[in-house]
Amino acid sequence: MVVQFSWLFLLPFPQAAGATSPNRNITLAVVLPETNTSYPWAWSRVQPALQLALEKVEREGRLLRGYRLQLEFASSDCSEFTAPQHAVDLKLYHDPDVFFGPGCVYPAASVARFTTHWQLPLITAGAAAYGFDDKRDHYNSTVRTGPSATKLGELAHQLLLHFNWSSRAAVLYHDIKSDDRPHFFIIEGIFMALEKSYSSLQVLYKSYESEEDAIQFMKDNAR
Repeated sequence: MVVQFSWLFLLPFPQAAGATSPNRNITLAVVLPETNTSYPWAWSRVQPALQLALEKVEREGRLLRGYRLQLEFASSDCSEFTAPQHAVDLKLYHDPDVFFGPGCVYPAASVARFTTHWQLPLITAGAAAYGFDDKRDHYNSTVRTGPSATKLGELAHQLLLHFNWSSRAAVLYHDIKSDDRPHFFIIEGIFMALEKSYSSLQVLYKSYESEEDAIQFMKDNAR
């Protein structure tokens, strides 16, 4: 989170030289799951680190002299409906300078479209999906500080090169459609990387429901 927070120093906060006016607020809007600690970016996990970063910046004084940091939080519930609603409320009532979160893919996509329109940076440790790589339109103000499915796909590509596996690849995953579909988005990054890198490589994929389905798929395709 300290790495994420350092991006604040790149934001344009104008101030006249030698100004003695009262401190100007820099408002940080946070949109993360409030109670569900199954997510690594849950508010209860992120809040202590973010608070420590704020205290350090204010204590040292030299980084943002003349500014007062203000934190505003709203829960995302990892919901593609709740997160953008709360992001709009934060924008309307607090006019933030930067957004932290969401981390879940679907809420992050929804909020990122708004922050791009508002020309505000969105910093997240999540949003690992392949689609966030496209900076031409919807996600050009989104900054991801965590791992991405695309990077995992590049690793898979390098493994195939190293072992000279060039004819067939099989990817297998369990798709939990009621959640944020983490397995689907991880495999998507691998699938897209392999499909782009090898014109002659046959990439097969399978979402399985039972262990028997998975074993049969491997027997049929992974030899």
